[in-house]
Amino acid sequence: MKKPTGDLALIKKMNTAIVLDAIVKKAPLSRANISELTGLNKATVSSLVQDLIDANLVLEIGMGQSSGGRKPVMLIFNRTAGYAVGIDLGVNYIRGVLTDLEGGVIFEAEVALHRHALEHVLPELYRLIESLMAQSPESPYGVVGIGIGVPGIVDESGTILFAPNLKWKQVELEHLVSDRYDLPVFIDNEANAGAQGEQKYGAGRGIAHQIYVSVGIGIGTGIILNKELYKGASGFSGELGHLSIDLAGKPCSCGNLGCWELYASEHALLEMAAPLGYGSLRELIQAADQGDEAAQELFRRIGADLGVGLANVVNVFNPEVVIIGNRMSLAQRWIEDSVRDTVTKRTLSYHRKELRILFAELGEQSAVRGAAYYAIHQFFHRVKGGA
Repeated sequence: MKKPTGDLALIKKMNTAIVLDAIVKKAPLSRANISELTGLNKATVSSLVQDLIDANLVLEIGMGQSSGGRKPVMLIFNRTAGYAVGIDLGVNYIRGVLTDLEGGVIFEAEVALHRHALEHVLPELYRLIESLMAQSPESPYGVVGIGIGVPGIVDESGTILFAPNLKWKQVELEHLVSDRYDLPVFIDNEANAGAQGEQKYGAGRGIAHQIYVSVGIGIGTGIILNKELYKGASGFSGELGHLSIDLAGKPCSCGNLGCWELYASEHALLEMAAPLGYGSLRELIQAADQGDEAAQELFRRIGADLGVGLANVVNVFNPEVVIIGNRMSLAQRWIEDSVRDTVTKRTLSYHRKELRILFAELGEQSAVRGAAYYAIHQFFHRVKGGA
């Protein structure tokens, strides 16, 4: 009995996805290599590879080594078949990158934010997106999508439900941006985007259980368990910057008291630095580098407070790695020792036995690279037919 046509079409989509995945992850490969890796027969592989070449997703790059007989033609993924825009919408900046389809940065730009009202931020956001898109070279697929990381709680529709440090509520950002550019748009919490950036391109590569801690004006966390981003029952996990570390502490804009980010964020550091005459993190780092003991002591203090929250995170999740990212990663040399000392004193010995504390390999770019990855990932899902 003949198989229904729909079944055959689905099988072809699935096999195409398998072949494309093999080329993306393992290239350069020959058709014979792909057959061996995937278990698909050589005729099927040849047909699917030709489809991918016709779709401008795969390129032939010449002959490989032969173990006897005719030399094989080697294949690679066409990373310049399209481009992705990634945006990190911060509290006092908007950072953007244009990447190829392997996540390599082609162009980057940043603007300062001095006001938080939506009517002021949106024009700046649009200008930055358009400047990035204008740098996109000619390609078969053009700009394939836009990913945006934001400092707040985001629902499945891409609406920012609450961003306390921006004072935003119920902002339908995905709808606004996708309507303007007629492109797929993906919005997520900035720390989740940072976790994805470090997992795909940075310090978290190949690590199954990791917590990314974004320390900027506030603190957010991206939780990766078994190599998958954990988002919780409603999609809102990771707001660990609002763990209470002081029961009767300072009031937070989230409505809680004594939140971790009030004591260990860049904002907290700059509050303490203001009486010393320092107005920015970079000024404070420069002062510490020049031997200013007061600046060095502030970093030790902020490192200890950061370590208090990290100890709670470690005791709860038992990760292999904690990655400290965003702006505070710039101060690694001045906070690292006090962070490690505090975590060592406050964590259970079983939890810290295999623990590593790392600083973001991508520095301030973890979230923006992760945001671009979201757009790339969506593109792959579409070209694979949703298989």
